[in-house]
Amino acid sequence: MIGIENTSQGELPNITFKNVSFSWPGNKENVINKCGFSIKKNGLWMIVGKNGSGKSTLLKLINGLLKPSNGYIYNTANVGMVFQNPDHQILMPNCRSELLLNINQKLSRKDINNKIYSALNNVGLTGFEKRPIHTLSGGQKQRLTIACCLISDKNFLLMDEPTALLDSSSQLKVLEIIKNLTNNKKNPFTALWITHRLEELIYADAVAEFKNGNLSDWQKPLKFHYN
Repeated sequence: MIGIENTSQGELPNITFKNVSFSWPGNKENVINKCGFSIKKNGLWMIVGKNGSGKSTLLKLINGLLKPSNGYIYNTANVGMVFQNPDHQILMPNCRSELLLNINQKLSRKDINNKIYSALNNVGLTGFEKRPIHTLSGGQKQRLTIACCLISDKNFLLMDEPTALLDSSSQLKVLEIIKNLTNNKKNPFTALWITHRLEELIYADAVAEFKNGNLSDWQKPLKFHYN
């Protein structure tokens, strides 16, 4: 069976892969090979793996940008994406206009202003509403992309090496923001984070390795051993 089921009505974020395989057109070898896993709890989930192992392809399958060659994907999450380079997804000249672009419902001006304030506050950018994008640091831009996901009511973030281009202090700030969001019991939130920085794994609720087209069992960070 081949299929994708997407729904976000009244359910906790849930991503399940059942025997999923994927190969690029004209290539018989599977990048994703009979992969099966589930993310059914809120939290910060991290994946490590070598370059070219298929981690980014896995995220694209979750996000619906690619369709599996075989298998079944079940998705009840409202999925957002944060790329390695924030310049690849920021389009507008200032923070307010970028956030407005991501509001996906009709609201009063008061409600819009409240959502913008809340989104910026949640990522440590309070007061940045009128700031031009070109004045932001790389870390601030990355936090703005997270705010854009929040303001569009995403509850499951796919994060493809989001700290790779940041300095150490900005890396830590982004990690702390995501950790706080995933620990918020009032607003269930989940993040799936791909990383090459093994020092980041201590922030995770669960860690897995992507290797040979498949994902290992989820483990606690202190018990995880990278092969």
